[in-house]
Amino acid sequence: MSRWHETGTLSIVHLPARPAIISRGRHFIEAVVTIRSATQDFERWLQRQTPIVRSDLRHKHAAMKSDPFSFLRATYYRWAQQFAELESTISGAPKTLAVGDLHLENFGTWRDELGRLAWGINDFDEAYPLPYTHDLVRLAASAMLAIGQNRLRLKLKTACTAIIEGYREGLKCRGRAFVIGDYHRWFKPILSDPPRDPGRFWDHLKSLPRESAAVSSQAKAAIKQLLPEPGLRLDIRHRIAGLGNLGKPRHTALAEWNGGPIAREVKVLTLSAAAWACAASDGPYYAQILSGAVRSADPFLIVHKNWIVRRLAPDSRRIELASLIRVKDEEWLLHAMGFETANVHLGTPASRRPILAHLQKQSKGWLRKAATAMHAMVMKDFVAW
Repeated sequence: MSRWHETGTLSIVHLPARPAIISRGRHFIEAVVTIRSATQDFERWLQRQTPIVRSDLRHKHAAMKSDPFSFLRATYYRWAQQFAELESTISGAPKTLAVGDLHLENFGTWRDELGRLAWGINDFDEAYPLPYTHDLVRLAASAMLAIGQNRLRLKLKTACTAIIEGYREGLKCRGRAFVIGDYHRWFKPILSDPPRDPGRFWDHLKSLPRESAAVSSQAKAAIKQLLPEPGLRLDIRHRIAGLGNLGKPRHTALAEWNGGPIAREVKVLTLSAAAWACAASDGPYYAQILSGAVRSADPFLIVHKNWIVRRLAPDSRRIELASLIRVKDEEWLLHAMGFETANVHLGTPASRRPILAHLQKQSKGWLRKAATAMHAMVMKDFVAW
């Protein structure tokens, strides 16, 4: 297993998180009010930035009840609020421009400008200056949830070790982009099992309902920035994707070009939920974190004013955990996720040395302990919700 990366210092102020108390009777009611009041307050804050798609928001609320992993993905705002409750050596660690909403399903593939298949973190909507530990603990907590749902066979200790080793190696070698080929041959069987059939992919997109809501002129202008030529006829569809961003305007544009279909997705860009959690108003940081990360960039991913535009294609996909046949593949993948997290954190060069020094001082098992503590908070809120 190859190893690789490291980061710096910014600061934010945390708003004290409301305690989530789970027991019987009155205390259970208190917990329900806490998670629901946090959700309502966050959604009111969000509505001040963008119109809300109510049908998608209802879908999100329903998905939050389905399982703990879905709840984690849908409630980053609550995580950002509660992270400050961890011990100060973790919650007060050196800062970097962080991903924020990092979890196992926030990684995927794309084609770089040379047509090579690249892999890495593919969602930076919640990017914000945070302790570097924030991303690592959230990634480890998501692994713990996946283990609890039998989606990973690794032990939590092994998962945390792989993440930390990958992250530390990435910092130390100052990062390296993940291009699937000579250096990452172990990715190939994972990516081809199961393959994404292009025909089925396009059939699915064409089966989506046509957008019933009005598409803003800004959204249309953003889509046109990423089309191969002007004047293409666009067929706008409504696509429900992900969980954290459900409720925000999102449109999928289909078109025909040079003998085949193409697709572009546009979604509104708002401030990170981390800004809500600490009562701040700075950001968004999407373009900044994307430009600073160590990676072979996706030329079909751009920020146009307050919209994110990207290409949708069969080879732009996340690696499904179910496709990992061997336990060793799981360990390799988590190591790569730790390394890729360092690739992103290195976009804040001044944070590299402070992070390495802080990592060196941490006790053995610190990540497992912090992930377990956050996992407990997530589970309490999930039960309450």
